[in-house]
Amino acid sequence: MKRIKIKELLEGSATEKEVTVKGWVKAFRSKRFIALNDGSTINNMQIVIDFEKFDEALLNNVTVAAAISVTGKLVESQGTGQNVEIQATALEILGEAHPDEVSKTILQPKRHTLEKLREQAHLRFRTNTFSAVFRVRHALAYAIHKYFNDKGFVYLHTPIVTGSDAEGAGEMFKVSTLDPKNPPKTEEGNIDYSQDFFGKETNLTVSGQLEAELGALALSEVYTFGPTFRAENSNTTRHLAEFWMIEPEVAFNDLNDNMDLAEDFLKYCITNVLENCADDLAFLETRLQDEEKSKPQDQRSEMGLIDKLKFITDNEFVRLTYTEAIDILRNSKPNKKKKFEYLIESWGADLQSEHERFLVEKKFKKPVILTNYPADIKAFYMRQDDELPEAKPGMEVGPTVSAMDVLFPGIGEIAGGSQREERYENLVKGIKKFGIEEETVWWYLETRKFGTVPHSGFGLGFERLVLFCTGMGNIRDVIPFPRTPNN
Repeated sequence: MKRIKIKELLEGSATEKEVTVKGWVKAFRSKRFIALNDGSTINNMQIVIDFEKFDEALLNNVTVAAAISVTGKLVESQGTGQNVEIQATALEILGEAHPDEVSKTILQPKRHTLEKLREQAHLRFRTNTFSAVFRVRHALAYAIHKYFNDKGFVYLHTPIVTGSDAEGAGEMFKVSTLDPKNPPKTEEGNIDYSQDFFGKETNLTVSGQLEAELGALALSEVYTFGPTFRAENSNTTRHLAEFWMIEPEVAFNDLNDNMDLAEDFLKYCITNVLENCADDLAFLETRLQDEEKSKPQDQRSEMGLIDKLKFITDNEFVRLTYTEAIDILRNSKPNKKKKFEYLIESWGADLQSEHERFLVEKKFKKPVILTNYPADIKAFYMRQDDELPEAKPGMEVGPTVSAMDVLFPGIGEIAGGSQREERYENLVKGIKKFGIEEETVWWYLETRKFGTVPHSGFGLGFERLVLFCTGMGNIRDVIPFPRTPNN
């Protein structure tokens, strides 16, 4: 008989029919009730065993983590906790799991720390927490593609191996086929990359944005969704060496259009999760509530997971300039009472997560989009604003760019973007200012010579969005196989 997914049976209404399910044993109580899960849902199917109808040796092999196939009649449940259950008529062991081996792993049915789960990453998919996280991750990925497809965007695959540094930061992984112990050298004693596979120095990409701009300047609306790499030696709960980025680029869009797109996009994705991942979100919210109880009172979140998601979908995003934000932060109580770790003293300060969260959670109590940042703290490709911002008395201001950051509760910045600099002369100045060699981005500059137009885009770290939607506290717990320093 063909296997039916447990999710389908639990959501259906038909009973008194014979079905076959396959999955992994979560528990076997009193040699009578098997809790079976196949990964299609957070919820288990209860299998009822009539001990007299089965061989005792067979049942002895039905242990926690074993894989089994069960055929039986789907009936209304006589107990609480589930609407239906299966009265087993046939049972087959597909894969045994020896109790003494299971006891050494995270598969044993007890609470484990997230750090312990990370140590056994090959098994953590089998836990309720991680099966829920990765179903939510899938739902978000699907929503992203559906959103852009339905809006008429073209999905563009940008290079993973590149010769350019889109961010100008230099924190990139090198790609080479040269002998690391004895590489060829130039007369000056430097590594001779002309003898390398690509004939030049190459790296893993930090962003697909520059290439996506090329697509947008022909196809009008494109987006990328692919892996990116940062060789930043930050061993924190918010950094990964390999992660996924979503980067839409739209021709003829200015900064306001870009903000509209980002807000609409984020609301769509989160609404999709609320509508399609209710069981997983309920489980993750309970997990988060239990975790919050162990924290000091002043460190506990004011919102539950589902309330936090609805905080995004139910509110209009507040929009204000960096200059306005600096004035608010400089005069705020946490700043005056020196409760911020990084005090705001003057215009030009690079905002930290604590400042962003204050604006979202305390000042406006809504998601916030900050715009028009100082040119000195943003990337070379962002469009320089034509006028200086209006300054408060006693505040010195400088040139700004048409940048934007989207700020969420609990996490601070979740997406960042800008209107791109479409003016050739200004772009050349920006490249020189940031010390980027012009010959490495000649192709990018040349696009400004042939029908250049205003255009905008933003980047969203996918794992940061999954982190927000699942309530997990460490970004390593929302990607299947985290790549981090020394790991």
